[in-house]
Amino acid sequence: MSTSREGWEVVIGLEVHAQLSTRAKIFSGASTAFGAAPNTQACAVDIALPGVLPVLNRGAVERAIKFGLAVNGRINRRSVFARKNYFYPDLPKGYQISQYELPIIVGGVVPIQVEGGEKWVRLTRAHLEEDAGKSLHEDFHGMTGIDLNRAGTPLLEIVSEPDMGSTAEAVAYAKALHALVRWIGICDGNMQEGSFRCDANVSVRRAGERRLGTRCEIKNLNSFRFLERAIDYEVQRQIEILEDGGRVVQETRLFDPERGETRSMRTKEEAHDYRYFPDPDLLPLEVSEEWIEEVRATLPELPQEKRSRYQRQYGLSAYDAGVLTSSKEMADYFEALVARLPGEPKLCANWVMGELSGWLNRQGLEIDASPISPVQLAGLLGRVVDGTISGKIAKEVFDALARGEAQGEDAADRIIEARGLKQISDAAALEAIVDRILAANAQQVAYYRAGKEKLFAYFVGQAMRATQGKANPTQLNEILKRKLAGP
Repeated sequence: MSTSREGWEVVIGLEVHAQLSTRAKIFSGASTAFGAAPNTQACAVDIALPGVLPVLNRGAVERAIKFGLAVNGRINRRSVFARKNYFYPDLPKGYQISQYELPIIVGGVVPIQVEGGEKWVRLTRAHLEEDAGKSLHEDFHGMTGIDLNRAGTPLLEIVSEPDMGSTAEAVAYAKALHALVRWIGICDGNMQEGSFRCDANVSVRRAGERRLGTRCEIKNLNSFRFLERAIDYEVQRQIEILEDGGRVVQETRLFDPERGETRSMRTKEEAHDYRYFPDPDLLPLEVSEEWIEEVRATLPELPQEKRSRYQRQYGLSAYDAGVLTSSKEMADYFEALVARLPGEPKLCANWVMGELSGWLNRQGLEIDASPISPVQLAGLLGRVVDGTISGKIAKEVFDALARGEAQGEDAADRIIEARGLKQISDAAALEAIVDRILAANAQQVAYYRAGKEKLFAYFVGQAMRATQGKANPTQLNEILKRKLAGP
């Protein structure tokens, strides 16, 4: 599709299902552990055998309260569970226990980093519900297998307002939400295992128009890349239909990653289609002020608070502070590093965001799996600060650390010693080297003194070559400038 977006506005809202990190399901004691053999973790309550009754998991409620506090939402002191009625093979009860008119969380905001600064995405609500089972279509030769292990797994469905106006904003919001639920410890965020899934509601309208266009919902997007590709395709599809004089039909669609397109799944249901009514087997959920305060006491410093503190305490830019708080693991690594080098927050930030993150990305590793500990990196950067090695040599030592050439807190020192990498900071030795270079390059010296100052880099290069890159660059520059100025 090559239709231009010029003259059109995009409106996006996301519904995110975050699997809560409880060991048991939301209404039964069955395990939520991933990877068990099909149908081995579905108990009598999960498969709705006659006479069974659901019992609410307190841990799931506490995680929902924690999220509400983190996004500054309103925690309803009284919320109600409802039955959402529909037939699907992996829903054995014939209904899903969810929340409708009275959810546990109302409102809230999630800040995202966008081009030009920060934007706040408003939340409509967040409610507790149970997951359905899973239909398996592969390897059944024209049949479908049903695995009910996921049935009853606790979910927090987080619904945003349609505040996002581009694919980039939608992806930034999904990433910020993903980081937040992991940060506060309510969800492991494992998208491959289905712990964090997005549904995208997408519509388009003519630029300047106030009324929203007809929206289509794209279901079960389990990677940020798929979310990006699905929204891009859907926007272009809708614009093309409207520019050809057609009408967008409200429907639920699926994204086919192999073909890079969305396709129709079913016409979009409205709330009345589900015949919601309060679940007669569950009492209204009452949340006391004391309970909320107990949960509040368990909250860590939140990303937004930490970003502000990094700017205030360490003098970092908003961009640097944003990158360093993009995950709790990165923030923890940075803080452990800067605690060892308290006078060098910018140097620490640069190495975490640059050399370390770049190496981890190339290896496909997260920062909590880094082979270089904060203590080891602090040992390396300490040798840059005290002049033992140059920044260039430090990168060579970093690579050796990453390969595991030495272990322990003093690993950098042992690599520097073993390879003979100590910087030459002896002024007399450097002066002798500079004198030899200037004597061997009399013509270039004459050109430099005649005004060709760009030749300075040539002399630096010659000196670095002569010292195998070990010359202290600050001292070397000072000596060269003094010598080249002439007698």
